[in-house]
Amino acid sequence: MAAARGPVAVPREMRVPGVHGYAMRESVAAGGAIEFCVSADVPYGFEIARLGHDPDSPARDEVVHRFERGAPRVQPIHPGSCVVVEKGLRSGPREFTVEAWVRAWAFGRWQDVIAQMAYPEKCDFALAISPEGRAGFYFGDGGEFRGSWALVAEGTPLQKGQWHHLAATQSSGVRRVWVDGVLAGESRESEAIEGAEWSAPLRLGAGGNADAQAAAPRLASRSEDFLDGDLAMPALYGRALTAGEIAERFAQKGLRAAEGREVLGCWPLDEEKGDRVRDASSHRRHGRIANHGTWMIGGPSFDARVPRFGDYDPANDPERGHGLRFASDDLYDCGWEVTHRFRVPRDAKPGIYVGRLRFEQNGEEHLQHVTFVVRKARLRRKAPILVLCATNTWRAYSGTPFGKTSAKLKQVFGTHGTDNPAGDPPAFNFYRNHAAGQGTYQQGLRMPWPAAGPYVLYGGPTNYSHLMRAERFAQIWLEQAGYEFDVIADHDLHRDPDLLRGYQAFLINGHSEYWSMPMYRGLERYLAGGGNAIVLSGNSLFWRVSYNAEGTILECRKVDAPGDQLPPERRGECWHSQDGLRGGLTNECGMPGWKLIGLTTLGWNNQGNPKNFGPYVAERADHFLFNHPERVELKPGEKFGWTGRENETPLANGHEFDVRLSTLAALQEKPSPDGLSVPPDPGGMVRLANGIIPWKEGGAAFDYWFNAIKPQTDQGGEMIYWERAEGGRVFNAGSIGSGWALWVDPKLQALMRNVLHHFGVKR
Repeated sequence: MAAARGPVAVPREMRVPGVHGYAMRESVAAGGAIEFCVSADVPYGFEIARLGHDPDSPARDEVVHRFERGAPRVQPIHPGSCVVVEKGLRSGPREFTVEAWVRAWAFGRWQDVIAQMAYPEKCDFALAISPEGRAGFYFGDGGEFRGSWALVAEGTPLQKGQWHHLAATQSSGVRRVWVDGVLAGESRESEAIEGAEWSAPLRLGAGGNADAQAAAPRLASRSEDFLDGDLAMPALYGRALTAGEIAERFAQKGLRAAEGREVLGCWPLDEEKGDRVRDASSHRRHGRIANHGTWMIGGPSFDARVPRFGDYDPANDPERGHGLRFASDDLYDCGWEVTHRFRVPRDAKPGIYVGRLRFEQNGEEHLQHVTFVVRKARLRRKAPILVLCATNTWRAYSGTPFGKTSAKLKQVFGTHGTDNPAGDPPAFNFYRNHAAGQGTYQQGLRMPWPAAGPYVLYGGPTNYSHLMRAERFAQIWLEQAGYEFDVIADHDLHRDPDLLRGYQAFLINGHSEYWSMPMYRGLERYLAGGGNAIVLSGNSLFWRVSYNAEGTILECRKVDAPGDQLPPERRGECWHSQDGLRGGLTNECGMPGWKLIGLTTLGWNNQGNPKNFGPYVAERADHFLFNHPERVELKPGEKFGWTGRENETPLANGHEFDVRLSTLAALQEKPSPDGLSVPPDPGGMVRLANGIIPWKEGGAAFDYWFNAIKPQTDQGGEMIYWERAEGGRVFNAGSIGSGWALWVDPKLQALMRNVLHHFGVKR
């Protein structure tokens, strides 16, 4: 006979208007199958296309498959993180205590810290926070909600962003609420609740509303009243703790699990990764996290002001404690059913592909794109060049996965995304906090991805993009110039760091900002083995990322640089839950980008004004790369990497750009941190050209330690050739816009042909 299961805990449902889609993975090998999930409130067409030679229009794309027209079908999302405990309490104890440490991020609505509720029909108990930020407690008989059984603490409310210990007891009709070891509220009822039958689902970080639509014989409950906050050491007891015991639990700061026969459940939250939560009591009330939550934040005893430069190790900090961060808008996998499946032809050409959704709104045709990468077939020979698509960066800027669409082919997406639709579905990225203010440390890969569309711009008047469209220019030029190349996504290199073996040249393109340690080690081994890297990217290898084991969640803990999601006073949270290693800037995570590609970030400027962009100025015009096998016909001081007309884009230097360490050291205005200095330039490096950035038009520049500086010259990205002492050769153009300029400038094209020739690439 099967063991009895607890009541059903169904995630809350949100129906998002519009047409949205995503692929189940970012890349697929030719010959393999890829699945798509679409939600639509209107009929739509869906086709698969390889992007062609026109970056401004789908007119030259190669359509490889068209599906039958899709009927409207809205697939809901289920945002909000919490822990669902399968084995709840099934009889109300005569005496009872519930306790937890909690740090709230926002108030303004009811939030359940620990609850066994299916409001309003089946209400067992709840420890909660009121809209005004006060601790609340409900203890019921398992039936309908009765307001007289609810107690809200009096006095000073909780402080947002500060840990508080909450406890509530019930004994013989007397309910008490305690905040930080002090009695904060008490109520007495004429009738005592004894031996009540309880049947609602038990959750940490949420409560629930009864689901009237449920057809199951057992009560179903939709998770609601999510906690926007951090939770540590929640526990349940089958007796009422005394005032002294509660004061002692407060003094322990969440470092000791609850002990004793009367403990009905205690969750130390010390897993620090994964979706399983262990009950330390003998009752085995283990739980599973819905919508991931955020690990590695420390508990109430943790001093998160970890020194920036030091040897701090979370595993060796006895005062760190453990906590789990919840957000009412957490969503990392829509969980939609597959609506379309496509097997890529075995002879399909590698490149960037899209699933193109066509639909009408208000009488106008709209396009929405589901981007994915097609790799070479498994047994096909390698091309001479391997091109890396900066999909981690495309993902990092995907702030509004359900954003409003426009009938205009080109849309401008800001750092935070675009306009969110009615209902405010989840909208966060590595530059945009969760709705309640929690920093974003994770992004899900099974989500709509409109920021990665082929016509998404970052600067309207300049026609500029730093995401997928920025990478198309170099790929178009390679094809038009007759070069064969293969294409991979960032996660492909993360999953198999030795993919680079056997390629004559490895091209890092666009805005390759987010790198994992396996990716870094793969490039390091490739270069050490004599490989050749071409970098047409800026702000490259800047932030460290990691993935979960399934490759469905990207993690990044951004601290100590602009765009951070983690202020310095919480630097101790920058250790990743996926691998337990420090996150943040690659320069400070043991994987500095300059050690592999020679340059590091100088800064960024306004992308909407053509006057903010600039060309290169040739310096070593006598260098063999300017002369063999083709003469580029450049003189020292001559400009290139542009259209040849002032203040007209494309221009190579703009948005974000990189320079040598010695250049940063010369620009530094404040002293280096104690005991530290800017590393010297590696030997064997030659600066071929210097970029122009007109700083008088605005921008933000930084030294090696990310102190703001004010360049007194038009210093932009630098172009270098580097023969590494450790092995391998690097050509680095030092700017996001270099591929953009390659598309229009014959002199930069000739230089690139020479680079490819020197690296052994033939057409």
